[in-house]
Amino acid sequence: MSRVLVVTEQNGGVLHKMSLETLAAGQSLGEELTVAVMGSGAEAAAQALAGFKASKVVVMDHPALGVYTASASVAALAWLIAVEKPDVVLLPHTYQTRDFAPRLAARLGRPLVSDAVSVGLDEKGLIVERQLFQGKMAGTFRCDSSGPAIVTIQAGAYRADQAEAGTAPVSIVTPELGELGPSAVPGEPYRESARTVDLSAAERIVAAGRGIKEEGNLEIVKELAEALGAELAASRPICDNGWLGMERQVGSSGQTVAPKLYVAVGISGAIQHIVGMKGSKCIVAINRDPEAPIFESADYGIVGDLFDVVPAIVKELKG
Repeated sequence: MSRVLVVTEQNGGVLHKMSLETLAAGQSLGEELTVAVMGSGAEAAAQALAGFKASKVVVMDHPALGVYTASASVAALAWLIAVEKPDVVLLPHTYQTRDFAPRLAARLGRPLVSDAVSVGLDEKGLIVERQLFQGKMAGTFRCDSSGPAIVTIQAGAYRADQAEAGTAPVSIVTPELGELGPSAVPGEPYRESARTVDLSAAERIVAAGRGIKEEGNLEIVKELAEALGAELAASRPICDNGWLGMERQVGSSGQTVAPKLYVAVGISGAIQHIVGMKGSKCIVAINRDPEAPIFESADYGIVGDLFDVVPAIVKELKG
């Protein structure tokens, strides 16, 4: 039986949404599962994690873990991995994880497979799939059994609401970090300091594409977003033109999202955009071109002029 360690991320006791997505990935392996959490507020986050199916939840408590640093996180996780001896280590592919996961892999002498879209097991061990060339190709990787496989899970690859509920015991441990030496102390987290909106946390998103033709027509899409109680987003051309801030771009060079509802308005469906929203639970596409690639990914498609369709939908929503 393979032993799986899921490393979660939290901030002030609140779990990052991608932590639950990674937990769902760990549960999908159907093996012995340990969930780890560290940092200030970790005990509160652990209580939330205790409500999910796992063998146990481990809180790593140490003064050096109060404020995030890569060196302390790596030392703590290296210690925990030595104690738990997992075959697989799964982490959410967040900005924080991108900072320390390569260092953790180097310390353990193990390869790192980042931004994975699926993980699975067969008789030979772990199989990991990740996208290449902005989603144009998919690569499948097999991890050998000489040590733990370290994998980060792409946002939206698994759904947070797929994490199976259960009851898991919580234990608090003090990791042996050893001599950490000099360490860079980060400033404010990138996502919070540089972005005015976190689209990955939105349950509903309405996104505009080049089909809106000009900046003034963005108001039509904004009205639909407001009527649905959704966040407003866009494909790259809209943001490149400066019609919306770059923080609202969805796609391979923007944010990756997985809302319950994603409405694509005037978006053709280039692969660079599809990569960023394909994990959405329900995709509705509005485009006047019946051959637009977006319809291949849509659950519901409306072939028509968005300038007629969108106002009609808004009118119905407002009753």
